[in-house]
Amino acid sequence: MEKSYPMMNGVVQPLLTDLYQISMAYAYWKNNKCSDHAVFDLFFRKNPFHGEFTVFAGLEECLKFLENFRYSESDIKYLKKILPSNVEPAFFEFLENLTAREVKLYAIPEGTVVFPRVPLIRVEGPLLVVQLLETSFLTLVNYASLVATNAARYRIVAGSDLQLLEYGLRRAQGPDGGLSASKYVYIGGFDGTSNVLAGKLYNIPVKGTHAHAFVMSYSSLEEISETVIKSKNQETEGNLLKLSLQYRSEVSTLLHLLKEEANEGELAAFIAYAIAFPNSFLALIDTYDVKKSGLLNFCAVALSLCHLGYKPLGIRIDSGDLAYLSNVAFQIFCRISDHFNMPWFKDLSIVASNDINEETIISLNEQGHKINCFGIGTHLVTCQKQPALGCVFKLVEVKSKPCIKLSLDVEKVTIPGGKAVYRLFGKDGHALIDLLQTKEEPPPEVGKKVLVRHPFQESKRAYVQPVQVQDLQTLYFSDGKICTTLPTLSEIRQHVKRSLATLRSDIKRNLNPTPYKVSVSDQLYQFMHNLWLENAPIGELF
Repeated sequence: MEKSYPMMNGVVQPLLTDLYQISMAYAYWKNNKCSDHAVFDLFFRKNPFHGEFTVFAGLEECLKFLENFRYSESDIKYLKKILPSNVEPAFFEFLENLTAREVKLYAIPEGTVVFPRVPLIRVEGPLLVVQLLETSFLTLVNYASLVATNAARYRIVAGSDLQLLEYGLRRAQGPDGGLSASKYVYIGGFDGTSNVLAGKLYNIPVKGTHAHAFVMSYSSLEEISETVIKSKNQETEGNLLKLSLQYRSEVSTLLHLLKEEANEGELAAFIAYAIAFPNSFLALIDTYDVKKSGLLNFCAVALSLCHLGYKPLGIRIDSGDLAYLSNVAFQIFCRISDHFNMPWFKDLSIVASNDINEETIISLNEQGHKINCFGIGTHLVTCQKQPALGCVFKLVEVKSKPCIKLSLDVEKVTIPGGKAVYRLFGKDGHALIDLLQTKEEPPPEVGKKVLVRHPFQESKRAYVQPVQVQDLQTLYFSDGKICTTLPTLSEIRQHVKRSLATLRSDIKRNLNPTPYKVSVSDQLYQFMHNLWLENAPIGELF
């Protein structure tokens, strides 16, 4: 039985495209070119965020779109309404029966670290059909790869031990952007999301605590309607309000803090929240004053829960000097740990939020913070440092004839023809170079020298003797169906981690990273430049 991969987002359908794609399709059909065999490459020209790597994401959704590609009756009705009146009725009949059955799609595995000019996806098939895929594929890959890369960069600067949580739904570019962000930052290395729908759809761990509004909604201890809870083992019960007041007195003496300065409404809110969630008590402590109120009230309630056999999770700080306040919190946790003989208390989570970006984390690292979890929203999901990746979808071959797009801007010159893509590894086990070849060339061999060339600079060439050769392209779609078992989101996440590990640290660093090399074979170089000369007009001087 064939496995079906339904679309997660009903908005992704054939009409999610630009009008000019439909217009070109009609022109192809009118001129009997709709069946011409074509090859398109999807790639980008520059790594985002001033970095030197990109994480490829969005492939699964492209494949689902391809498998379900079909114009509905209402689609056809709408196209008849918006296209010029001279469009022949037979064209709409053609679209009614159009599928992607004759399309083949080759791609680099989702979650792989990729680089400029390397085809992430190669699509082969009838010119008209493949042309209609352009905008949809780009919208599915561009943002997914951008935000996955952003997440991977956060993971690198945060290190492997800190927990990273995505809190970006309320700041994302609409609900679709919010869902996509939650999905792709997870594969990029984040540990969870506050987005409940994303948790349901993608099986991502959902995390979160209360907001300032919950604390502010309480003004006195009298507002707590229920104060008694059963112990962890359910054998006894205790009054959490009385216990909290007792522990607050003891802790205020221990820490030389005035319990009178602690906000009573905040204490009431913490007690109420702890009664509701005794097994997962994590409190937001900066509503009033972290040192004089939040920490004291938290510790009082946390110790009360400990008294009843529960283990609180920790605190969240959403404002102020995060490095300083996290150190204050850690020192207090250590003193309580020693005083009450609870070694684990010093390991409580200290979660920091408050408009955090890469530079914030780097600065906090330099200051010696004690944060062990970051909650990150705006800068992560909106990719404020760079709002778009810039993937393009370019025709490289039609009717078995390679074609090239020329430009005065060399960056925009395309590499013609269907290409094979290999990653060559050096003696230290790290990826050394990505090599593009013509499909007809034999693949590079381990231990044999390969001449690699810069695509556009004649003098830049070198011999490489790989110790490992990886073919980056896999056939994912053929005969109208996905022909390769797709990995789960968790498996893609692990692949990102493994793929990043193949890069040298200087390529991944935040400041002035070393560029990774992408080259072409000597045969492809010669062919490309001969084709360039054939198609470039000869200038004339007067």
